[in-house]
Amino acid sequence: MRTFLLILFVLDSLALIALILIQLSRHSGLSGAFGGGGAYAVFGREEQSDPKRTATVWMAALFFVLAIALSLVS
Repeated sequence: MRTFLLILFVLDSLALIALILIQLSRHSGLSGAFGGGGAYAVFGREEQSDPKRTATVWMAALFFVLAIALSLVS
């Protein structure tokens, strides 16, 4: 059981790292070259409909659940 949880924990950690690294930052793009983030203040971005953000939230929740489960099993 512990080995299975540990494998899931490592896979979740790697997936979480990948999701965080591929997300669009506020200062990327043309506005970031000239002092950053102005386009988001004017136009905004729909944060709620971003599937990468939703996946990151679920993966982070799974990370915490697996961490607690591993600590209880050990």
